[in-house]
Amino acid sequence: MITTFLWNATLDHPLNGYSAKFLWLFMTHWYYHLTNSSVEITVPKILVTGALGQIGSELVPMLRKKYGNENVIATDIRPNPPIFITNTGIYEILDVLDDARLEELIQKYEITHVYHLAGILSATGEKFPQKAWDLNINSLFSVLELGRKYGFKRIFWPSSIAAFGPTTPKDNTPNDTILQPNTMYGVTKVSGELLLEYYWYKYGLDTRCMRLPGIISSETPCGGGTTDYAVEIFYEAIKHKKYTCFVGPETKLPMMYMPDLLNSIMMLMEADNSKLKHHVFNITAMSFTAQELVSEIQKHIPDFTAEYKPDFRQSIADSWPRSIDDSAAREEWGWKHEFGLQEMTKDMIEKLEKKTKILNPKR
Repeated sequence: MITTFLWNATLDHPLNGYSAKFLWLFMTHWYYHLTNSSVEITVPKILVTGALGQIGSELVPMLRKKYGNENVIATDIRPNPPIFITNTGIYEILDVLDDARLEELIQKYEITHVYHLAGILSATGEKFPQKAWDLNINSLFSVLELGRKYGFKRIFWPSSIAAFGPTTPKDNTPNDTILQPNTMYGVTKVSGELLLEYYWYKYGLDTRCMRLPGIISSETPCGGGTTDYAVEIFYEAIKHKKYTCFVGPETKLPMMYMPDLLNSIMMLMEADNSKLKHHVFNITAMSFTAQELVSEIQKHIPDFTAEYKPDFRQSIADSWPRSIDDSAAREEWGWKHEFGLQEMTKDMIEKLEKKTKILNPKR
């Protein structure tokens, strides 16, 4: 019996009889409460907006695996989500600009954490600037207001390297620096960052944000972004052995592989708030030129060729940093990437070739 063990332990302790008896009573009292008290463990109730996008479609399964299928509510405007989303948990149709519907879901599922991923990306934002502002900013404002009203524990919102602009230092861009973007997408990201900071300081709402570089994924097609070439090039290399790139060969931008991004989001959202000096963080894993990416792919697919025909996205890319300093994230919450250019390229090609063989077994 544990009480016998505790008694023997007190007898062996170099104390007098009264002190030993007191120690024994204290230890048995401690043991009783340890074994009989019910410790309440709060599991977050998570709402993910834009859950069918490039990030959300991979983040939702990870969140469900960690917190339970029933605790992660996936939402998007599309009526027909993929089976892997609906078979593993709840999916709700949501237009994030519909405040009443958003509040209805927050009440229905008693939401405590929101990952607000819905938004319009850089290239599409330049084509439809009013729509980009409406979706990117007004929906964020609604989430923040509801967070204040219902006392959310935590809100995550992705910013972007688009928050920087032509006047920002191009190399090793610091976390705290000039933010003067010249695209509507960038304007919405700077505005969003300021909103997050305001709600943190004004209302104590725990908001967390990362300035994402170009994201490369083997699982989900991208769309509407300036760094999309870094994903499209892999699909075209495997399918057709050639690719026409919409930025020039010397265009260099910060990038990150999706497994690293997912890990970074989880780490940031679980980080000890008392250790965070920032609420908006630079984050990156690698920087490379379009030509360097082509050369790395050719190590695995030697007959792959690329040509370069820059379009309007070239000027957007030219306004962004070539590399960024994410030391604040590494120091404050232990961020560390796993994939560089070589590791990412190898993994992308292996996964896409496997996927191609499954979809087209005769290839």
